[in-house]
Amino acid sequence: MNTTSDAMDMIKKGSDECIGEDALIAKLKEGKKLRIKAGFDPTAPDLHLGHTVLINKMRQFQDLGHDILFLIGDFTGMIGDPSGKNTTRPPLTREEVEANAETYKEQVFKILDPEKTTVMFNSTWMNQLTPADMLKLASTYTVARMLERDDFHKRYTSQQPIAIHEFFYPLLQGYDSVAMKADVELGGTDQKFNLLMGREMQKHYGQKPQSVITMPLIEGLDGVKKMSKSLNNYIGITDPANEMFGKLMSVSDDLMWRYFDLLSFKQPTELKALKQQVDDGMNPRDAKFLLAEEIVARFHDQAAATAAHEEFISRFQRGAMPEDMPELTLEADDEGLPIALLLRQADLVTSTSDAYRMIKQNAVRMDGERVQDRKLMVQRGGEYVFQVGKRRFAKVTLK
Repeated sequence: MNTTSDAMDMIKKGSDECIGEDALIAKLKEGKKLRIKAGFDPTAPDLHLGHTVLINKMRQFQDLGHDILFLIGDFTGMIGDPSGKNTTRPPLTREEVEANAETYKEQVFKILDPEKTTVMFNSTWMNQLTPADMLKLASTYTVARMLERDDFHKRYTSQQPIAIHEFFYPLLQGYDSVAMKADVELGGTDQKFNLLMGREMQKHYGQKPQSVITMPLIEGLDGVKKMSKSLNNYIGITDPANEMFGKLMSVSDDLMWRYFDLLSFKQPTELKALKQQVDDGMNPRDAKFLLAEEIVARFHDQAAATAAHEEFISRFQRGAMPEDMPELTLEADDEGLPIALLLRQADLVTSTSDAYRMIKQNAVRMDGERVQDRKLMVQRGGEYVFQVGKRRFAKVTLK
């Protein structure tokens, strides 16, 4: 990166919002090495690709030469972040916090350079605050302002309980920025209130307010809801290479580009060229292969990524198919053949409504890729392998 403009292009790539952008540009022009803060509450021991959207952005700042402060909220983790919650979260025990924190540290260094990352725990300064300090902190913000926060407001108006200690969470997260002297804080879009609190606290304590960069919450494999273990639509960064590769290949062609924007380390110019290749006729599956290989190589290695690619092709395109798999030829018009009709004509489903139901259940694959669009038109002039469920296969030539 030779210019401030280039650096800002990388910083803003895939981000949702940059608050305090002018101040950030000014600091970059000064050549100042910035202190980049991102906090994680160790509430779960396993990270998925949704978490890495933020960690990838940290790595980009690291590549630009800035100091990465990876904050593990071992103190605030015992409160429980109420962001986006409609109920009070149970606090974690000290033992749970410590165990989860260690696992986080192991996993984030699959992306971050450990030699250029400072891992911090907010108990370091929080445990030094006296009751009088806590009261002073609480006096900096009003209950009315707290209730402007969306999740608090919804719970208040619906008469759901809000515990007093939950009001302390955004205050303490804001104070973290003071203690860490952060220049920039990164967080998900659901954290915006807390991130802005950091700016308020820094001004209150006589510091220049940090810039804030919010990152979008990435959709899971279903393409609808955010990636979540509880929704079982996630890709874990500790998933085996073959499983990770297969999950990435199952995403829709549209979602693939969002994954490229938020998860890939490819430059914007590279992605623009790749999109143009697809527009010019390149099979989107081939672009998806590049995404899957890049991500698997990051969390395993290139050899594992190459092997997973070969195994995927072998399983879904050459071998590992039933020897007695039926082969048939179907006819289509210029627009192709609707997927539901094709599956019925191939005797893979009992009716078009059955086809829609199986697609909705993510039980239909074409050449190994999960079919999610019930209106998909399969183009003639090709040979395809269709799978419904675990045991129904057919090789279809469409003419």
